[in-house]
Amino acid sequence: MLVFRQLFDSTSSTYTYLLGDTASGQALLIDPVFEHVRRDAALLRELGLTLIATLETHVHADHVTGAWLHRARSGSRILVSAAGGATGADRVLQPGDQVDFGARHLQVRATPGHTDGCLTYVLDDESRAFTGDALLIRGCGRTDFQQGSPARLYRSVHQQILSLPPQCLLYPAHDYRGLTVTSVEEERRFNPRFGGSSNEADFAGYMNHLGLPHPKLIDVAVPANVRCGEPLDQAPLPKEPTWAPLVWTFAGLWEIQPAALEECGPEVQVVDVREPAEFNGALGHLRGARLIPLGELPQRLAELDRARPVVTVCRSGTRSAQAAQMLSKAGFADVANLGGGMLRWRAAGAAVEGGVA
Repeated sequence: MLVFRQLFDSTSSTYTYLLGDTASGQALLIDPVFEHVRRDAALLRELGLTLIATLETHVHADHVTGAWLHRARSGSRILVSAAGGATGADRVLQPGDQVDFGARHLQVRATPGHTDGCLTYVLDDESRAFTGDALLIRGCGRTDFQQGSPARLYRSVHQQILSLPPQCLLYPAHDYRGLTVTSVEEERRFNPRFGGSSNEADFAGYMNHLGLPHPKLIDVAVPANVRCGEPLDQAPLPKEPTWAPLVWTFAGLWEIQPAALEECGPEVQVVDVREPAEFNGALGHLRGARLIPLGELPQRLAELDRARPVVTVCRSGTRSAQAAQMLSKAGFADVANLGGGMLRWRAAGAAVEGGVA
């Protein structure tokens, strides 16, 4: 079965796409963003997938790719266009190449015009295609910098993308209005730049008079992406917490498991956010835990030491997840949620105070 997820970076309005094959557990990421590598890795882990490669649709001008950082963390390969000019990749792609993940594959199509190295990736059954900036939803990437050419882009889109089956779903690299997906048939009919009875001259006239501002991050993003996202200063990987073995979740918070919490010393503050009746009820509570019901937590932050790690606890891990996010937003640096809460703690046979044996 195919696993498909569309992920979003709100800063650059970039879409990252995860494609996985459940039988083999192999997965690809298209257009990963540097700042979201930890998020992407958490999703892969939770879905039981192994990242084997990252793919770029082009050398981006508005964000730094996460390709290098994914490779540094997990050993995934970096795949880029042979025509894009990037260095440090593990494989350069040519038109007609195939990128396998388990029993599935993507076909590589060259769609230059926004940049020389623009690629579109077409799923093996032609049900989906990932168009980068060559074709956006009711639009397309600009053609006034980075080797842009209206004539090349017009031909690329018509020959390589709009020639796909009408029902093929098209997923762009960006959207600035919250739109997520379109189709070949829709773009043939409704795209004001390519659709209807427009021709190459119409398209060139449109693109040559857009009057767009210069991309804000181009001077940072393009040089970094030519290196596949590798930092110039050889900076170390983003630091992971050292006070306990934690796991970052796709929900966006750190979790700690019962065995790991048992190994923590007194420097860790355990905050139980249940109600008093639950704290003293059948499940009991952790030794040394401080009871601060979730509804009271915002008013009682001063009771906690900001210099010490905090672990939040509740019955199932749900309310305490909210508490952990609340503490992080309040500026607490080291916060983790007890995954599964007291239910998992009791199931693991860990020590409690009170409760029913």
